[in-house]
Amino acid sequence: MSIQQLGQNELVAHEHSLILAIETSCDETSASVIRGGKHILSNVISSQIDIHERFGGVVPEIASRKHVETITLIIEQAVQQSGYKLKDMSAIAVTQGPGLVGALLVGIVAAKALAFALHIPLIGTHHIAGHIYANELVHELEYPCMALVVSGGHTELVLLESEGDFQVVGRTRDDAVGEAYDKVARALHLPYPGGPHIDRLAMEAASSITLPRAWLESDSYDFSFSGLKSAVLAVINQSRMKGLELDEAALARGFQESVIEVLVTKALRAVKHYGAKQLLLCGGVAANRGLRAVLTERCNGEGIPLLIPPGTLCTDNAAMIGAAAHLKLKHGLFSDLDLRADPGLSLEQWSIHNKQ
Repeated sequence: MSIQQLGQNELVAHEHSLILAIETSCDETSASVIRGGKHILSNVISSQIDIHERFGGVVPEIASRKHVETITLIIEQAVQQSGYKLKDMSAIAVTQGPGLVGALLVGIVAAKALAFALHIPLIGTHHIAGHIYANELVHELEYPCMALVVSGGHTELVLLESEGDFQVVGRTRDDAVGEAYDKVARALHLPYPGGPHIDRLAMEAASSITLPRAWLESDSYDFSFSGLKSAVLAVINQSRMKGLELDEAALARGFQESVIEVLVTKALRAVKHYGAKQLLLCGGVAANRGLRAVLTERCNGEGIPLLIPPGTLCTDNAAMIGAAAHLKLKHGLFSDLDLRADPGLSLEQWSIHNKQ
């Protein structure tokens, strides 16, 4: 990412700074105005779930087209609801990556145009940093802290030694948690997105089908869910071959219990190993009721402070992008107008003290 570092006496973020943030990484078009990095003045979200549901997943070309159709209106609504005007903004923030490249480009082009026209800084922002700092919109963070990121495309354990410094200590080696949920839901002929439906079935189940846990090496904080997904498919296929009625709720509960046990166990072990003062739950799967309940119970039992944002801030939204971008604003780190979409943008590369 091309970064321009300004002098100490130039624009510095303060409690009255206003960031207009734009998020178009996947299938939500969102714009938000954030004051001082922590106060949400508006957060407008247009979801495309109804459009992509018929295809059983996000179609990148369709997602990009819908962003083009809605982004201007969404930005106008966000600014209007904030009570301010475009000329009052201190900076424009936009998701640079990771995400679908076509979708990212729509937001980036809009953000560049606004930054250029208003003569204010542009801040390319990391999508996962946004999910992590969504917590700061409702909580005070204490460093070092550990973030458990669980979403459709990411499953990671991220250590934050200090503000805006990210170290990925564990990641998925295959399917992300949300991806695994969607694939299992598809096998059970449940609607897209599958996560909420699996969660609902699991909570309603009277029993559970035991499924394997992938722990990997004893000292590893990495995750793997492809084997679990295969085990679920094996149960479904065996049931069909034998002509037996499948207890879908019990299977959903067994799948969710396996996922949650691995996530929670590794997260708590990482918190202790790295001496983290807090555990942050982040990403779309953070809205999962089963995960929230077990993680809350385990953290309470072990005296680990757990931070979880409300459901509206777990899924993709621009407010979280504004919160993360405020870190760059405070340090005078801005993007040039040749900013490009980067679907593989590294979280560690985006860290505050990385000058690359």
